[in-house]
Amino acid sequence: MQFEPRDQFEQRHKKLEQIQALGHDPYPREFRWTDTPAALVEKYGETSGPELEANKREVRVAGRMVSYRLMGKAGFAHLQGTGKKIQIYVRRDVVGEQGFQLFHLLDLGDSIGVRGHLFRTKTNEMSIWVDEIFFLSKALLPLPEKWHGLTDVELRYRQRYLDLIANEKSRQVFETRARIVQESKRR
Repeated sequence: MQFEPRDQFEQRHKKLEQIQALGHDPYPREFRWTDTPAALVEKYGETSGPELEANKREVRVAGRMVSYRLMGKAGFAHLQGTGKKIQIYVRRDVVGEQGFQLFHLLDLGDSIGVRGHLFRTKTNEMSIWVDEIFFLSKALLPLPEKWHGLTDVELRYRQRYLDLIANEKSRQVFETRARIVQESKRR
């Protein structure tokens, strides 16, 4: 039996209803972020783990979930924003039962915001230790496959937003083209 996108739409819609039942606004109006994933990677990418732990700089970051790993009472995910990814670490005893239930109901493609501080994991990956998690929006349809992406050229042009999410090279071309057009309009 093949898994249909319609089934995924229905499952994700049920999860959205469960998120709403937890008390989260399904369509929040704002999230005040302090940094983007790209800015954190650029600014603190070379900073050592002990130095990050000593400073414990609080950050508020929003992004789209592009990976998700649960491990009992904790979990990891990657948030993507402005072309870069940063890992987040969520623990049940830190975010609380309701926050961890929200984390369980998230899918790839969902937009979330987190508040926490930077640290390095045992594998030396820069991450955010999440103190609070915020629901921003639900992706009711799945993202394209991770490895193959959008290979159909016609589909890439019809659903440009998916191409910009899934394909880093397309996003870079889009940003470069936008800068060129903006500069040509200034003159």
